[in-house]
Amino acid sequence: MTNMELHKESFGIDKVVSRHHPVMVGEVLHWLSPQPGSVVVDGTVGGGGHARAIAATLGPEGLLVGIDRDPEALARSKVALTGFPHILVQGNYADLSEILNQLDLSVVDGVLLDLGVCSDQLADPSRGFSFDAPGPLDMRFDPASGEPAYRLVNRLSEARLADLFYRYGEETHSRRIARAIVAARQRRPIRSAVELAEIIRRTIGRRKGHLDPATKAFQALRIAVNEELKWLEIALRRIPEVLRPGGRFVVLSYHSLEDRLVKDAFRSDSRLRALTPHPVTAKPEEIAANPRARSAKLRSAERLV
Repeated sequence: MTNMELHKESFGIDKVVSRHHPVMVGEVLHWLSPQPGSVVVDGTVGGGGHARAIAATLGPEGLLVGIDRDPEALARSKVALTGFPHILVQGNYADLSEILNQLDLSVVDGVLLDLGVCSDQLADPSRGFSFDAPGPLDMRFDPASGEPAYRLVNRLSEARLADLFYRYGEETHSRRIARAIVAARQRRPIRSAVELAEIIRRTIGRRKGHLDPATKAFQALRIAVNEELKWLEIALRRIPEVLRPGGRFVVLSYHSLEDRLVKDAFRSDSRLRALTPHPVTAKPEEIAANPRARSAKLRSAERLV
């Protein structure tokens, strides 16, 4: 079990507003199917966009439980959920069973996981998620735990860096990038996101289309720092335990590594019935208004009796 801290009403400054635009809100509500009076968990509550839409359907007798590893995200979601019955918890969605036990809840009617990075995290230059962030190359969802990305970049061997970029970012230039990083850090340690991004751009040049050359390597680092695939695998095994019969489990993923895990889990778990034989994607008009929706894939499953 990860470090978990239970909060109900204390998440920093109240007047914090999220700039994040939640993806496929209508589709999430359709496949999650929240009902008045039910209990639904948003395991990656972020800025509270999905959570607010869900909470609005639950009515005064329902409950939205919002979980996030990032305390700043919880401060924003607290604002978004004002006026709706809710509980906010700083923790890891893989620990959902333990979190519910602390809240005296045994089963829930629905669980949502949105595996994307929140726009608020990308926009904060002190977090190191964005290519142009001048602050520390951190990338931790929970700034108080784990090893920041700059330590990995400066500590790992060339071979391990190459393996990380290839495994978690599916980066075909992984060896060239790793070699360039090792050469650069011999001159001075790499500390910021903007430094790392420039090293990668100089090394592999422009890609076809609009994808920044640093995109895949940054994705890989973020996944490694936060152990995202590890916790997702654990959650996919454990979350069905706390769903009531007929309860829905919805996951929004943003790259093939995540989507493959979700697809396989929903198809192979005897406790679940996959409701989406193919991933649901955003409509063209949503992609035009919010380009980050382009890579989103939604899958849903229902708990069997």
